Amino acid sequence: MNIRRMAAPVALLASGALVLSACTASEDPETPNTSSTTSETGGTGGVEPTDTGKADLGEVVTADDTIYYTLGGEEWLGYNGNTPETYSTYNSVINDRMFSGFMYFGTDGAIYQDEEYGTFEVTSEDPMVVEYTLNDAAAWSDGEPIKYEDYLLEWAARSIADGETEEGDPKPLFNHVSGLDMAELVPAGPTGEAGGKTFSFEYSAPNPDYQIQISAAFPAHVVAEQAGMSLEELVTAIQEKDVEALRPAAEFWNTGWLSPNAGELPDPEITPVSGPYKLSAWEAGQSVTLVANENYWGTPPATKTLVYRFVAPEAQVQALQNGDLNIIEPQATVDTVQQIEGLGDAVSLLTGESLTWEHLDFNFNSGVFADSLELREAFAMCVPRQQIIDNLIKPIDPNATVMNAREVFPFQDNYDEVVSAAYDGRYDEVDIEGAKAKIAEAGVESPVKVRIGYSAPNQRRTEEVALIKSSCDQAGFEIEDVGNADFFAVTLPDGDYEVALFAWAGSGQITSGQNIYASTGGQNYGGFKSDTVDAAWDTLVGTLDESVHLEQTKVIEKALWDELFGIPLFAHPGVVAYDSTIQNVRDTATQNTVAWNAEQWVRAS
Repeated sequence: MNIRRMAAPVALLASGALVLSACTASEDPETPNTSSTTSETGGTGGVEPTDTGKADLGEVVTADDTIYYTLGGEEWLGYNGNTPETYSTYNSVINDRMFSGFMYFGTDGAIYQDEEYGTFEVTSEDPMVVEYTLNDAAAWSDGEPIKYEDYLLEWAARSIADGETEEGDPKPLFNHVSGLDMAELVPAGPTGEAGGKTFSFEYSAPNPDYQIQISAAFPAHVVAEQAGMSLEELVTAIQEKDVEALRPAAEFWNTGWLSPNAGELPDPEITPVSGPYKLSAWEAGQSVTLVANENYWGTPPATKTLVYRFVAPEAQVQALQNGDLNIIEPQATVDTVQQIEGLGDAVSLLTGESLTWEHLDFNFNSGVFADSLELREAFAMCVPRQQIIDNLIKPIDPNATVMNAREVFPFQDNYDEVVSAAYDGRYDEVDIEGAKAKIAEAGVESPVKVRIGYSAPNQRRTEEVALIKSSCDQAGFEIEDVGNADFFAVTLPDGDYEVALFAWAGSGQITSGQNIYASTGGQNYGGFKSDTVDAAWDTLVGTLDESVHLEQTKVIEKALWDELFGIPLFAHPGVVAYDSTIQNVRDTATQNTVAWNAEQWVRAS
């Protein structure tokens, strides 16, 4: 990570923040999901972290101050951010300040247990059982203990079906973004005693991603009350999977925490929080204000008030300069970095790699590459990966490198080991003559037309395609830019391309890549098929042994290179800028944004 300080003074404002899915396509590659690969402390003073997790600040006294920050201009969507309609990075950046959980991601994607909230451990591997223990002091802001019933409700929201759809698939009773994933993973539900602080989940099969399956929860006592039932009745209905009895509870879970009109906060009686902040105000189109939870049982937040302002990326640098914002995470572009650098020493700039990465994927369902390894090799030989990095990425992150893997990132400890076992560097340098020879070997006439599709408008990807065209047209290809606004909705699912250019956002899951690279994977849009890859994934997902995970990852990566599923390009750069008087600002490679440790932000005294 690079920390740079910039010389014009910045006006300061007067004193006065879990869903588990496979990696997803990033329709906006500039979405700041975001930067940095090492742990450092921003501001003046602050506490130096000892690892990529949250720093130990010692005894914290909450400062009576306000810090203003933003991720973007999207409106807040509500207290329940776990519905398909409300789950987004922009909603989570606010809601995550209000909910504590069993785990969190460090700046490099490492998983940390939040032992102040509780702990968990595998107590049996056959069958696989994970036992969770909550802190005895852990309580909702209304004084109700956080307990077994809250996690039983979390399981129910991801498990109980309400009949079937017209297609014959189970229809979820609760509108949870994860669907009915827990129905298969933990079919019997968690076991525990009423009001208990300890409970267990028994998995139907080994689950390498168990550490991120369970973290935060919603207040079951509120759901029961709003459904017109006792907590005991709610528990019985869940345990018996009594859909009719649960229908009022599900209706409240689905809609009761969502305000019908922007700017109208839900009743605080039904929105207790388990984290360091609670809702205070919501000005539609302008901001959401969070204040310290006076009943928080854990380490108090360093600053009393956080104001999340809805500011579009293109206006964030100016707002930082004006003092309307203290911390921003704008789009990672060369122009943005130059604007921030022009603000002087009053502003600090953080840049680095993220767990979102750019790639070129071949279409195996149809087109020139489908049945021709030689043509795929020719294309890989002419793609100017290093030039793309040098021209478009290094001006943002000087340490950026070409990415030569898919399941591990250049800043992760095992990257070199995996790459050395899987890839021999054959496509590191552009080889026009070699590409010409491969086209001739394929026995096709040149020029070979290749349509590269991506979600447009997107200036950086337009420039990527232009660089590829400049190089690959020399080898005998005819590159056509077919970027369009309907790429993810139409072009990608219809297979109307030869090469797809987009990004995957890392999720922290060990097994999510199976859905992308396995022959039957739901996100294997190009229709790639490999017995070697399928077998390796089957082995990997069936064990908790990390050494097996590593060895099978090497097998998968080598096969993806040898058979040329596609071409990895680079880890997306991220940009964070902030008022240099703010301490403990740390960017992150994960999707949790710079606000991942917002409860530790404080202005230097």
